[in-house]
Amino acid sequence: MTAALGTAALWCGLAASLVSALAWRRGRPAALAVRAGRAALGCAVLAVALQVAGLIGHEPSGHRGHGVPLSDTVTSLWSALEASLLLWLLALTGVAAVAGRRHRPGDRLRSVAMAAVMLVCAVFFAVSALTGRPVVPAAADGPGPGALLHLGSAALAVPFGHGVACLVTGRTEIGTIRRWTLAAWVPLTAGIVLGAWWSYRALGWGGSWEWDPAENGALMPWLLATALLHAAPSRAMRPWVAPLALAAFLLVPLGMFLAAYDAAPPGTALPVTVLPVTALAGAALLGVLAVTLVGARALLARREPRHPARPDPLLLLGCTLLAVLAGTVLLGLLLPPAVELLRGERPEAGPPYYEGTLVPGLLALLALMGAAARTTHPRAGAAAGERHDGTAAGEWRDGTALGERLGGAAAGVGRGLAWPLGVGAGTVAALAFTGPPPVMALAAFGLAAFVLAAVAGRLLARTGGEPMGLRRAGGLVAHAGIALAAVAVAASSGYAEEATARVWTGGSVLAGGYTVRLEAVERDAHAAATTVTAVVSAAREGTIVDVLRPSLTTYPASGGPPVARPAVRSVLLHDLYVSVTDAGEGGRTAVLRVAVNPFMSLLWASGAIIALGGLLALLGGRGRPRTPPPGPASVPRPRRAAAM
Repeated sequence: MTAALGTAALWCGLAASLVSALAWRRGRPAALAVRAGRAALGCAVLAVALQVAGLIGHEPSGHRGHGVPLSDTVTSLWSALEASLLLWLLALTGVAAVAGRRHRPGDRLRSVAMAAVMLVCAVFFAVSALTGRPVVPAAADGPGPGALLHLGSAALAVPFGHGVACLVTGRTEIGTIRRWTLAAWVPLTAGIVLGAWWSYRALGWGGSWEWDPAENGALMPWLLATALLHAAPSRAMRPWVAPLALAAFLLVPLGMFLAAYDAAPPGTALPVTVLPVTALAGAALLGVLAVTLVGARALLARREPRHPARPDPLLLLGCTLLAVLAGTVLLGLLLPPAVELLRGERPEAGPPYYEGTLVPGLLALLALMGAAARTTHPRAGAAAGERHDGTAAGEWRDGTALGERLGGAAAGVGRGLAWPLGVGAGTVAALAFTGPPPVMALAAFGLAAFVLAAVAGRLLARTGGEPMGLRRAGGLVAHAGIALAAVAVAASSGYAEEATARVWTGGSVLAGGYTVRLEAVERDAHAAATTVTAVVSAAREGTIVDVLRPSLTTYPASGGPPVARPAVRSVLLHDLYVSVTDAGEGGRTAVLRVAVNPFMSLLWASGAIIALGGLLALLGGRGRPRTPPPGPASVPRPRRAAAM
């Protein structure tokens, strides 16, 4: 009964979404479009509520295991793709209802944008209804913070709709695109960081980022949304806005499909038997993405003025680099299914591929962030950051040659970055004298110090002058948080100390100045699972500082992989991380993995700082008037260049 009602709710939501899209496209009546959108949201709420009721009620499709906590049962709603689609649909219809709550008569741009958003809702109602009844295995360790990622990625539907409207009408509403992109970027940032924290604290594999499809599926839209935030305020980067808005959203369902492929059993090139409609849609999304981006760029090129403004080279290079990094991640996700489809074997693009291709690009982004924080351009207003010819700081007039633009940027860098470069070089020199550190870690430390010094210099330069708005301050705070995250990642990856050994009760493992002694091994066996808990004492300089209880759970009945739950002791400058990877049958031995990871607390704090910066930038942009798109004969109004 519950399944039939849920399916009916999805089909009703599909009908309501189509009615709303048609009403928005016709431009009248506006009340019908808004009410149909709210009805679609109500259908999504009903479908999710019925699914949760099925999980709690122990229905067979829910597969709720005995002894699983209620909280884990409910939150397992997003632990499988089919049910995750329901949560995504709930977030998507909620975003559509908020975006369409007010209507300005005669606003064709917004009507087209909302019609596109409601069509997206209709597509996912159809996918959710046709994929059948969700099958959600409850996870004993919890599914991680998927709700934030769903909320953030769903909010990208509004910039997507405005990107479509830009192609149809030739106009762009930059204020709306920027606000909704920030509204997506903040929860995406928080979800990515919390996902890394959950992976580190709840799973015993020893790290916080594994480059799996679920993580990469969230990283790609985040990178493109970051590029969109930087490109939107610049008049010269206006042709980038629609393609970035379209690509950032289209990569979300593509990432969901690739995550489903990764979870499918080996030997099936595409999970067609599991998700027939989703698989077909996912396979077509790559082609849709390519055609959309090429078509968008071609249409926008025809509408560009004859003598467009030239963008700041640093801004252009930064947005290009972000787009290239997103494309690199996408390539790593697409290679396994492509190779399996052609050869029948499933390869893996693991950490070596991503670290070898992305780390140099991320270091280059740090360098660009520091340079952009302190760069001043020729003929730029000292206080207002505006050019005397009306273009924003960081933009050049049509006749300016590339060499002059690059020379002007270089001159600005030379004037503004002397002491931040000195701070970065001093940091590298000081660390080099302490021992032979890893080259990449040393570069990350130096560039992070350079960025932090440049941001501090920018803030100090405003002291006694014109007050800095929240929008600019939020961008600088986010940049500082990214620099701190680089420090934490470089320290934890380059300076961690670890040891793994099988020890008997009373034996010890030494790592990073700690002596970890196995005191006892406890075994708790049930019909569905067996949990082995190692009771260990952690001592430093002969004094016991903590008693930890890492565990390992196996599932002999189902044959599922074992799940290790680590025990972590966090102090200000490092974490003591202990996990169990194996246990002896007699209950007297265990394989302990002990690691001392520096600056992990700084990593989680930096994530909060980055999200705070985005929130400040969002609050700082409220109430700003719409900026009309410049045409060939329009005169751009002076405005302040923004970091986000």
